[in-house]
Amino acid sequence: MRKTAALFALLVLAACGTPQEQCINRATRETRTLQSLLAETEGNLARGYAWEEYEVPTTRWEVCGYDTYTRRDGRVIQKPRMCLEDDTITRRRQVVIDPVTETRKRDNLRAKIRALAPQMNAEITACRAAYPEEPK
Repeated sequence: MRKTAALFALLVLAACGTPQEQCINRATRETRTLQSLLAETEGNLARGYAWEEYEVPTTRWEVCGYDTYTRRDGRVIQKPRMCLEDDTITRRRQVVIDPVTETRKRDNLRAKIRALAPQMNAEITACRAAYPEEPK
């Protein structure tokens, strides 16, 4: 649920901005994704472990309606009716990593970012040419 909301918010923000900013955002999306993965991999190497998210099913009490009672003196009272609802909690735990594999992953991500840099820079230049910023 949180991921969907975050993705929606990101899409709404991406829809904002000038045409040049939108174009540059599209041109740099792949590199930004790779840089995020690289940062995660470097963090794993620095800590010596990775984080794994997992979901735990649980139940919780929630108000699911109201019961209405009329007292002898004529006053009407509404009491909440509680129901058990199924829910899921996301938790994190430490996971052992293989430093050799993680180092190889880091090196491959760095190489991929370097390989994409010329194409990304060319696309950014094309975006700036296609959508010049108007002076303020």
